[in-house]
Amino acid sequence: MRGDIFSLSDKEVIRLYEIRQAVEGLKTVKEVAEALGLSERQVKRLKAGFKKVGPRALAHKNRGRKPKHTVPEGTRKQVIALATTDFAGASHCQMAELLAEYKGISLSHRTVSRILGAVGIKSRYVHRPPRRRRSRRRKPQEGILVQTDASPFDWLEGRGPKMDLHGVIDDATSTVLGLHFRPHEDMHGYLEAFRQMIINHGVPLNVYTDGHTIFQSPSSAKLPVEDQLIGRTEILTQVGRILKDLGINRIPAGSPQAKGRVERLWETLQGRLVIELRLAGICTMEQANLFLPKYIKKYNARFAVAPAVSEAAYRPAPPPRLLDQILTFREERSASNGSTISYNNTTYQLTRKGSVVLLRPKDKVSVLTHLDGRLTALYKDETSP
Repeated sequence: MRGDIFSLSDKEVIRLYEIRQAVEGLKTVKEVAEALGLSERQVKRLKAGFKKVGPRALAHKNRGRKPKHTVPEGTRKQVIALATTDFAGASHCQMAELLAEYKGISLSHRTVSRILGAVGIKSRYVHRPPRRRRSRRRKPQEGILVQTDASPFDWLEGRGPKMDLHGVIDDATSTVLGLHFRPHEDMHGYLEAFRQMIINHGVPLNVYTDGHTIFQSPSSAKLPVEDQLIGRTEILTQVGRILKDLGINRIPAGSPQAKGRVERLWETLQGRLVIELRLAGICTMEQANLFLPKYIKKYNARFAVAPAVSEAAYRPAPPPRLLDQILTFREERSASNGSTISYNNTTYQLTRKGSVVLLRPKDKVSVLTHLDGRLTALYKDETSP
């Protein structure tokens, strides 16, 4: 009998004492029920069990058994192996998501964390208490403000070239509006990200950018007096001209912290997108760009939040032909004798509907380089192939 007592927990020893009091008639069932915080029916059941098998009746019935929800050993080994191979570098939370998506293994991130923690595999991200700092509130509506930037990183982990990822994110919801890889940060990357944003969401009111010369001409500090007198504050870059044509106001950010939404986007993507590109076997920039539209949908489903105001502030996209004309690299040329212009050491004639467009000497013609590499010309507000 003493062996049974010592195998009980402290709580069960107290329960044993009270039940024994009831069995020996020293306390009523009601008194024992009140002392143990049980119903009289439970006390009667425990009392009957004690009379039948002794103190063993008070021990928990699952003692010595494997918990019903124990993760099978084979699954545990698979999780540990994947954490050091295919899913290496993933946070424990992302590991749980990847296990469900790619392996059909449904585990909570806490379970994954427990399994990996037991073998010393720590999560890439450690949750720290939030810093006490004032942060700018989100805009109440989608489309009031978007943030854009580019992130140089070894996105393909050495399987392919290093690239810059250009992106646009909505301030109100953290919805990714466009992503595009380029060999380096350049105008083409931003314009492609803008194109995705405008086609899929519309034209925003404002865009937050850094002070890169793509957005801000270094010559603006030397703005001619004549321009200053008419209210011009900066010399427009190619992207500046495009934003003006689209009616988007550019807001320069004074520091990386000022555009914190897009900076946090890079931190997340450098952890998550890298692994997704690895799992998809992607080794080239072209493959990576084809992969991005599907990934953007997945990212937004996981991380985008609802805006304070449901009605969006995006304006309708321009007609496709006009948008194609706006999102271009534009250079001015003067016509020479013979209705020709010179561009990149090549002489061109403008045509419209199969006929040559007649130009007077020194007529101004805009040469447009489109995102797909096509060259067209804009003369008197009409385009020519």
